[in-house]
Amino acid sequence: MIESAIATSTVVLPPPGALKETDIDPGLDLVAEIGRLRRERNAIILAHYYQDGEIQDLADFVGDSLDLSRKAAATDADVIVFCGVRFMGEVAKILSPSKTVLIPDADAGCSLEESCRADTFARFRERHPDHVAITYINCSAEVKALSDIIVTSSNAEAIVRQIPADRPILFAPDRHLGAYVARRTGRDLTLWPGACIVHEQFSEKELAKLKLRHPDARIAAHPECPDPILAQADCVGSTRALLDYVTNSDAREFIIATEPHIIHQMERAAPGKLFLPAPGADGGCNCADCPFMALNTMEKVYLALVNDAPRVEIAEELRIKALKPLERMLEMSASVPMSTSAPGGSSPHAA
Repeated sequence: MIESAIATSTVVLPPPGALKETDIDPGLDLVAEIGRLRRERNAIILAHYYQDGEIQDLADFVGDSLDLSRKAAATDADVIVFCGVRFMGEVAKILSPSKTVLIPDADAGCSLEESCRADTFARFRERHPDHVAITYINCSAEVKALSDIIVTSSNAEAIVRQIPADRPILFAPDRHLGAYVARRTGRDLTLWPGACIVHEQFSEKELAKLKLRHPDARIAAHPECPDPILAQADCVGSTRALLDYVTNSDAREFIIATEPHIIHQMERAAPGKLFLPAPGADGGCNCADCPFMALNTMEKVYLALVNDAPRVEIAEELRIKALKPLERMLEMSASVPMSTSAPGGSSPHAA
């Protein structure tokens, strides 16, 4: 029987009377004030690749979610401000329980996390008691606690390859990443039916049209994309892997099939190259902007440091349960190259 996780991961909101966006002086130098608060509170600011370029430039580290949490855990910072989405703040708290973890907007969720609730996932596991539950890191702390191994897009294939052939596998919550890993490994995975609302917006037809207009462009795609998009790609990989690919490639033009704010780092790492966001069904690219990542703003970063909220809190019992499958992943990934995060304010470096 699968033991249910205790739903005790919460986001503490600012108290009544806390400073609001409407209270901020329009003439306030936010960069300077955030810098002052960062020094006074011994805080570190993390920004995911999908954040607005202004926030990326402000951050101490820019990168993928797990790499950022590991970077923060290795510092002596007292406070972590994670500019990303809620599950990323949870991972930071799981790895750094003694640090205060703030997120700019409490409503910055994730469609993959929302598609896989702990109670329904527990029932899913009950129906497959002999399966190994491998879960993509884009999920809640409660779902992590119900999983055997957590994976990222950069190590999912390598970890699945280590599971004995006679052990059946559940893969959640992204069905596209799961299907990609199944094709790469030849394993028959039982997939949870979740998907990222951003990566599902890309149009196979419009991508082919864009390629015709830019015949020399290479296509770089995240494995959260549906198979028809991945089938056209020259490179499939995590955000960090895509960044390394465009940086090291001799090609001069690239079509990027993932959230387009990664292009900010690509342009910094490879100036002079052309980066084109993959189009949606209407031929445009705005549909690929993550609406959850977009909730974070400079004003909200400032307010989080002033109000000490929104603040991620995880009960210790749940934290320990969620930590175990993360530690299992790190053990199994010891021989697998892990992507690295790029220091804010400087060009990214290859892993």
